[in-house]
Amino acid sequence: MPRPSLRSRSLRKVKKKLPGGRLTTHFEKKKSSRAKCGSCGVLLAGMTAARVGRAAFATKSKKRPERPYGGVLCSKCMRQKIVAKVRNGVK
Repeated sequence: MPRPSLRSRSLRKVKKKLPGGRLTTHFEKKKSSRAKCGSCGVLLAGMTAARVGRAAFATKSKKRPERPYGGVLCSKCMRQKIVAKVRNGVK
């Protein structure tokens, strides 16, 4: 029986083989889902699918693309938003 903190469905069970050949169960945090565009919901390119704590150690270029609305909107929706602002004359 695992300790009470590990008795949770929010952790995934991973079978690990020990050096003696015995199998044990290790409990790891689940992988996070990929970031999605806030407008159309398509998966964002250029972003890691790491958990929040792990993403903190990633390089700046791996966290999000360097463009307006990077990490929030996909390039297609970003382009549409900027063009719409320019056409309407909104600053």
